[in-house]
Amino acid sequence: MILPASAADDKTAARPNIVFILADDLGWADVAFHDGNAPTPHLDRLAREGLELGQHYVAPVCSPTRTGFLTGRCWSRFGVTSPQNTRALPWDTVTLPRALKSTGYATCLTGKWHLGSQSAEGPNHFGFDHSYGSLAGGVSPWNHRYKKGPYSETWHRNEKLIEESGHVTDLITAEAVHWIETRDSAPFFLYVPFTAVHLPLKEPEEWVSRVPDTIQGDVPRHYAASIMHLDDAVGQILDALDRTRQRHNTLFVFTSDNGGSTAENNDLKYPDDHCPNGKLTGNNKPLRGQKGDIYEGGVRAPTIVSWPGRAKPGVFHQPVQITDWMPTFCSIAGYQPQRDLKWDGVDLTAALETHSPLPTRPLYAVAPGWRARSLRLGDWKLIVQGRDAAQRSELYNLAADPSESKNLAEQEPARLEQLLEKLEAASKSDSDAVAKDSDPRESKH
Repeated sequence: MILPASAADDKTAARPNIVFILADDLGWADVAFHDGNAPTPHLDRLAREGLELGQHYVAPVCSPTRTGFLTGRCWSRFGVTSPQNTRALPWDTVTLPRALKSTGYATCLTGKWHLGSQSAEGPNHFGFDHSYGSLAGGVSPWNHRYKKGPYSETWHRNEKLIEESGHVTDLITAEAVHWIETRDSAPFFLYVPFTAVHLPLKEPEEWVSRVPDTIQGDVPRHYAASIMHLDDAVGQILDALDRTRQRHNTLFVFTSDNGGSTAENNDLKYPDDHCPNGKLTGNNKPLRGQKGDIYEGGVRAPTIVSWPGRAKPGVFHQPVQITDWMPTFCSIAGYQPQRDLKWDGVDLTAALETHSPLPTRPLYAVAPGWRARSLRLGDWKLIVQGRDAAQRSELYNLAADPSESKNLAEQEPARLEQLLEKLEAASKSDSDAVAKDSDPRESKH
């Protein structure tokens, strides 16, 4: 829908639309603005003209990051530490879309849900007016199937399973663009969790043919093509905002759900989609680790904010976390919680607008299967591997050693003890909101 000029002008002073794009398994250095080898012109322009969050933290894997984003709480509060198909959230959780919807926002998810892979546990049950894509996790690019088993058929619109033709990135993008173009004057929240660049990859030939000749090998070229395809999708969504004269009043965020992966692309757990064989080429350099790790390469994501006339361009260097977006968006929308939602995140509005320093605070994180926990405080990061008597501590000064190459636990016993105490304090709220499966009905708000 193309708005007339007068209607567009009236929106200038309105609460902003919010578009949040979440890539899947995109590594720190997979983007050209971090010296990646695949061209990403749209993301490069956003980084150049907008605000980059230089230390934006997510969970090491997908379902936990999505839990943190939609609740403002650390994923471990819900017992979510690994990718999961069972319902992640209690039915009465005040999610981000529920909160925004209560203030008059229209809400839409187009892409990957992975917080409850049955139709009765999908996005429409947790505050989204419209939903589309994969109820489960990443899917094969052409047949849109998840892993073999009870959740393999997962492609849906508003929780009704459907069959469609086309590449998964194109389908998710087209749904997002159409939804933008059919908005009325109400503010909206559009959440676009792409499946790119999650395995298994098989890109259209038109994209593979555009990959630079310097990138050789079947999977590396499909991986680069997937990044370029994703970048083009971002451009299409921005173009839709421009066409409908809503770009000037839209807060736009791009990030990834975890670090890049080097797993086998043609995972045989998926129904055969004739995808190329070989290791993915996820690039997290110069950071240590990858998807699944609690080291920086697994949890620090390339992140850009574009909010014309509001977000101050440049780079904000203080650490922030995926849990900060719910308090931020709720503040911008004017949402007032009726009870303590126990947010771990904080409101970033002033930091986005003026780069105002945030108070130093602990950032807590849990790795898949509870195998490790971490706590970031200022320049220091504590990692505790294992549990109880078998646990092992690592301590890094990220300002001096961002690649986490020198464990200072033995050299800094007092600091180690201080951070261990703070980590244990942070962990006391873990699993205090675990979803119960006995009453599968949604609260009506």
